[in-house]
Amino acid sequence: MKSTKYVLILLSLLISNTVSATEGSSNVKSAHPSTKQPNIIWVVLEDISLDLAYNGTPAVKTPNLDRIASEGVSFSNAFATAAVCSTARSAIFTGMHATSIGAQHHRSHLSDNYTLPKEVRMVSEYMRDAGYVSLLMGPKQKTDFNFTPTVSAFDAQDGEIKYSGGAYTHAPIDTKILDKAAWKTYQEKYADKPFFTQINYSETHRTFIADPDDPINPKDVKLPSYYPDHEITRRDWALYLETVQTVDKKVGRLFDELEEAGVLDNSIVFIFGDHGRAMLRDKQWLYDGGLRVPLIVWGKGIPANQSNDTLVSLIDIMPTSMDLAGIKVPKYIEGKVMFGPHKETRDYIYAHKDRCDETDDRVRAVRDNQFKYIKNFYPEKPYTDFNAYKNLQYPVMALMNKLQAQGKLTPQQALFMADSRPPEELYDTVNDPDEVNNLATDPAYKTQLIRLRNQLSLWQTQTGDMGMVDEDPKEIQYWDDFFAKHYKQTMLERGLAPDISPDDYLIWWDKFLTKLGK
Repeated sequence: MKSTKYVLILLSLLISNTVSATEGSSNVKSAHPSTKQPNIIWVVLEDISLDLAYNGTPAVKTPNLDRIASEGVSFSNAFATAAVCSTARSAIFTGMHATSIGAQHHRSHLSDNYTLPKEVRMVSEYMRDAGYVSLLMGPKQKTDFNFTPTVSAFDAQDGEIKYSGGAYTHAPIDTKILDKAAWKTYQEKYADKPFFTQINYSETHRTFIADPDDPINPKDVKLPSYYPDHEITRRDWALYLETVQTVDKKVGRLFDELEEAGVLDNSIVFIFGDHGRAMLRDKQWLYDGGLRVPLIVWGKGIPANQSNDTLVSLIDIMPTSMDLAGIKVPKYIEGKVMFGPHKETRDYIYAHKDRCDETDDRVRAVRDNQFKYIKNFYPEKPYTDFNAYKNLQYPVMALMNKLQAQGKLTPQQALFMADSRPPEELYDTVNDPDEVNNLATDPAYKTQLIRLRNQLSLWQTQTGDMGMVDEDPKEIQYWDDFFAKHYKQTMLERGLAPDISPDDYLIWWDKFLTKLGK
């Protein structure tokens, strides 16, 4: 009886979405009917912050991204809506905050057939209605939508190939994207149509890999102040930057392939991170290290050598892509067009953190060009509430546990390891880019605190923040059990006890980093 009910609901949603798609397609018109529509290419770099040479990062070498940035528009104030992949990517692909579409908890809808609200559609659906073919390409064809599409998101995609070298795909640098299934299908069946494609590079999602051609001396990296200046920290950070260099080389080769295929002259390329770097206090947190990402727009009709410091959210990529393709942007979409005649500027950007893996949480953030406000709905929880992913992947987690026990952390570093956190945080991101000096209780900043507090509350009300409703206890229990088992099993596979001491764990990490080349 229960399954019959779900089938009827699903059929109803399918019919509703089909009708909506049919109605929407009649309104899709090209803004430039006399010219060929540009191809739209999204190059998604996983878990990466503004750690590129053109952004002033010392030691790292990113000549390809530097060149592309100089030939297009680079956005220096681009932010993800969440610092974890499934919720961030769901937002990017729909132009909606995950909290507005019920996708706010990390991978909460893997198997429950949860669909988007009736009026919400994926960018590829609008592209398809406008005559585009949608392709998913690359060694790691990651969508990671936290919902079940009612229609196919892509018309063709590559078959994923497993490569060694870590938890995520590290394909050889000379791997050719256009030799794979999706591009061949496009050439054989759809070559007369413009294409929209997403190409994913997962290298910086950890495990990091060394760059033997351009090794980075750990002594040369610049660490944020919330990290202890320690050999382990520097080696891990240098390895991350070497992985960034590897991604840069792959992006360069991709452009070579696209140029050889003769499609670059009529293409617009968006290069961006899905969220910030996979480091402690960055990924899965709402500080700039987890949210602020590189964003470059390059190609047909795009101005060259422009650095844009206006506030943009990654949900703005969808409506901007649609606008550049001549597609009318529906009013319901929360993203804004970033430039051009239909440009809409932002005064604020917003972000959320809800359950990530087995770590239950509720945090919201809003920022303008200078100040960021963070509201912790569970201040009784520590920042470092246990998380299997972080403990299995972050050597600095073990290091800070050790230094905290020894009383060797700086006061600012020790705050992050405390047993609880303040209910409100306020940071001057211009004068305090590491966001370590909380101004929320400083009377001198009361005006900024109240303004941003009210702005966050207004946004939550206007967008119907669905994260304010507690998640299903069964879903919470599932992830608690899954990661408890995963953590224990992985530690045993490493030959380590799950309750290993920080001192002994650091010995293992030292050997592991040495094996990786640092």
